[in-house]
Amino acid sequence: MTVFAAAWAVLRRELWLASRRPGELLQPLMFFLVVVTLFPLGTRPEPELLATMAPAVLWVAALLATLLGLERLFRADHDDGSLEQLLLSPAPLALLTFSKVLAHWLLTGLPLVMLSPMLAIMLGLPMSSIGTVVLSLLLGTPILSLLGSIGAALTVGIRRGGALLALLLLPLYVPTLILGASAVAAVRDGLPADGQLYLLGALLSGALVLAPLASGLALRIASE
Repeated sequence: MTVFAAAWAVLRRELWLASRRPGELLQPLMFFLVVVTLFPLGTRPEPELLATMAPAVLWVAALLATLLGLERLFRADHDDGSLEQLLLSPAPLALLTFSKVLAHWLLTGLPLVMLSPMLAIMLGLPMSSIGTVVLSLLLGTPILSLLGSIGAALTVGIRRGGALLALLLLPLYVPTLILGASAVAAVRDGLPADGQLYLLGALLSGALVLAPLASGLALRIASE
């Protein structure tokens, strides 16, 4: 089996396993939907106020929804022994790890991106901001998944490590959160958001290169 065939096999396996657990598959999406929907009920239902807070609400909800499924990224493989097979595989561990992260993003991040335009309109954002909402989440959610894989790998052997995982990842998520929310806010206010989007692209490029390597190293350390 070639290296890329092994990576494709891991990706296909992750998608197949996720299809057998539809409840877990829908959990982050429903969390995102419920948080954004309930937010206007806890504030004054004024269009100007909702539009002002919408970028932060959308991004914080997307961040927390992404965080929900990260604890299970490597946990099932660790429990059933298949993680050892990944570590012993002749294929680069970073590439196999990237396949698992890609599956996580396809199942969690991409549905959030697709749902975001409807929720942005519900929060009163102008139509001119919708494209930036989608683009910022399209660039930002893979960063969240890639950085999250490092924390998931470090805590894979810890039972109920969700709280520790959140403590590890939230500081790393802050730059992405700030850039994504400020890009949407800038376009809402009639300002260009090119700088924020370029920085998100740069962060994504760095995460694509470094995060799988760091996750693979963390898995080897955690398995020792």
